[in-house]
Amino acid sequence: MSTTTGVTVRAAGPDDVPELAEVAAATFGLACPPSMSRERVDAFIADVLSPARFEDYLADADRRVLLAEQDGIPLGYAMLVRGEPQDADVRAALTLRPTVELSKIYVLPEAHGTGAAAALMAASLEWAASVGAAGAWLGVNQQNERAQRFYAKSGFARVGTKRFLVGGAYEDDFVLERPL
Repeated sequence: MSTTTGVTVRAAGPDDVPELAEVAAATFGLACPPSMSRERVDAFIADVLSPARFEDYLADADRRVLLAEQDGIPLGYAMLVRGEPQDADVRAALTLRPTVELSKIYVLPEAHGTGAAAALMAASLEWAASVGAAGAWLGVNQQNERAQRFYAKSGFARVGTKRFLVGGAYEDDFVLERPL
């Protein structure tokens, strides 16, 4: 657990599932390109970010879900996945092993500028290092320049590309990696 500017980051638990799903539903669309239809965003949320899926994520020993809060109010979350990537393009692009994927890191718009994203990133990288990873990686939509700037400030560099399925159609992502 860490605290930055009144923002606390802690491991999420089963009692946090409703808040995690709410934050995920409120933030996922913000990272998508403007051309993506609301139907595709909603389909992804229903398939990947539902309360039932968060219950599964929390029960998975190779995943860690972190929750950022300020005064007990959820601001954002991060999800990490330990292990070799499933995607062949990602496996080929990465240079550091063992690795941890920063699968998701989102903060609510009203939490931008509070330090919540930086606190989540710091806690995420701390966890990845604690489980013995040599590096961390993530995928980011090629049109999401704001996120790319944040990741660059956090020490990530572009090492490749991959496809990301959202609502039945593929998007193009950059693969970013950083040593721990």
